[in-house]
Amino acid sequence: MRYKLFVGPKVRALRARNGWRLEACARRLGISVSYLSQIEANQRPVTDRVLMGLIETFGVPAETFEADNDQRLIADLREAVADSGSAEAPIPLSELKQVALQSPGLARRFLDLHRANHRLGERLKLTEEAVSLDEAMSASSLLPYEEVRDFFHFKDNYIDVLDRAAEDLAQEIGLDGPASADMLLEMYLRERLGVRVRYAPLGDTMRRYDPATHELWLNSAQPAATRAFQMAYHVAVANLSDIIESELGQARFKSPEAVDVCRVGLGNYGAGALMTPYRRFAAAAREQRHDVEQLAAHFGASLEQVCHRLSTLQRPGQRGVPFYFVRLDYAGNITKRHSATRFRFARFGGACPLWNVHDAVASPDRFLVQVASMPDGDRYLCVARAVVKRSESYLAPDRRYVLGFGCEIAHAHELVYSEGLDLKGPAAPIGVSCRICERDDCAQRAFPPVDRRLSVPKHERRTVPFTLGT
Repeated sequence: MRYKLFVGPKVRALRARNGWRLEACARRLGISVSYLSQIEANQRPVTDRVLMGLIETFGVPAETFEADNDQRLIADLREAVADSGSAEAPIPLSELKQVALQSPGLARRFLDLHRANHRLGERLKLTEEAVSLDEAMSASSLLPYEEVRDFFHFKDNYIDVLDRAAEDLAQEIGLDGPASADMLLEMYLRERLGVRVRYAPLGDTMRRYDPATHELWLNSAQPAATRAFQMAYHVAVANLSDIIESELGQARFKSPEAVDVCRVGLGNYGAGALMTPYRRFAAAAREQRHDVEQLAAHFGASLEQVCHRLSTLQRPGQRGVPFYFVRLDYAGNITKRHSATRFRFARFGGACPLWNVHDAVASPDRFLVQVASMPDGDRYLCVARAVVKRSESYLAPDRRYVLGFGCEIAHAHELVYSEGLDLKGPAAPIGVSCRICERDDCAQRAFPPVDRRLSVPKHERRTVPFTLGT
């Protein structure tokens, strides 16, 4: 399905940034002034020809005008408005779309205010429930992570300049060939950076660098893929720090803690792009039909590293299958979330209990596959796998996670996990979370959506003890 593309505020902002009048800009684009005026007012969508003209005239990447960013903004607005819990009539989706398309800056400012309000509410709850001030304030350390998640979210989890630089560096090191990644990385660290790699049991520490002795200590108890990734991180940060700092400067984070968190996140991104160079990884993913186990063996990476990398294949002109990727702990808390699709994750509250990531907890070391349908009718192939990261000590608990990834059903045939499935048959009806789910007939509903009225029948009791109004 092809959506009409409205890009008015983006065109208006780019024109203002270049200091062009309406007439001069229309002349450069080869269109009439009235047509450009209608485009900027979002009264007319752009054609493919005009879209190419906009990209060339303003010298911006194609993803600047992608509709998916608008869809994400609309979805975030809808969830934020629903989460407000107002007793007034719900705001129609058409009105939210108009705000997102006509005034995206105002919409994002509203989301910032909503998040701030939500955080204040959470702090108040913590203050009331915690037995000491130290316990209450400890949760505030999570806030920078939310800010960084939003940074990667609106970047489509793809950092072009960092990805390309890491790919060039991988070629220089030799990581674009069949040789062992850990051997090449250790050799590069020793011969080019003067860093000697040491191995020892380090408890819960995966990597420790001593700048005085130029020694990089790695936890010998960790899997080979984890040790290779930690070496790649050190190499990426040592070589690509200027690019990382430039991205941090452009992000304009609100707190120094968020800058520190994102610096690590960008370092991890560079390490992943170094170990799995874009073009080589994308080609292997297509050839192996996105079989994450084969890809992990091929690149000496972990399943989590491969799943994460699949969600970043968004290079203009060389895009891979758009994936979502999520990591949850066994309590259902989402600890990582990235999406190049329209698949939405709950920002607040639990995820849909009908989503197969929850079933994976009871089926460790198995891939669970599900054809799922969201309330808007979009269908997805959802894959889930529980993984255990061993502590290597009887006295220390293992870390247990669930990895979830998937794509829209239109791309499902490109995944090995679609074998034997009826992709056009019945689909599991899932949603984002109960608080904003539109479904009227879900027997697993935990509580009513906050933007719908409910009624409780006096003389009837069903699985869900209430019915939803409009």
